Amino acid sequence: MSKNDVLYWLNLAEYDLETSEAMLKSERYIYVLFTSQQALEKALKAAVVKFAKKFPPRIHDLTRLAEIANLKLE
Repeated sequence: MSKNDVLYWLNLAEYDLETSEAMLKSERYIYVLFTSQQALEKALKAAVVKFAKKFPPRIHDLTRLAEIANLKLE
């Protein structure tokens, strides 16, 4: 895994977050929630790549992704 792999996931997360902001401005709140969750998922997948040094699994479980990345959630 390389720095480019981390940046790949972070760029996708940023795109989803920008989409969330656009949806918020247009008052499409369901999509704000969806794209915000997608942004967080992709940011966690970047953390998996960076800290666990492996390709993230194809899962959507945010808690599990944080565990794999060795992140402590409070």
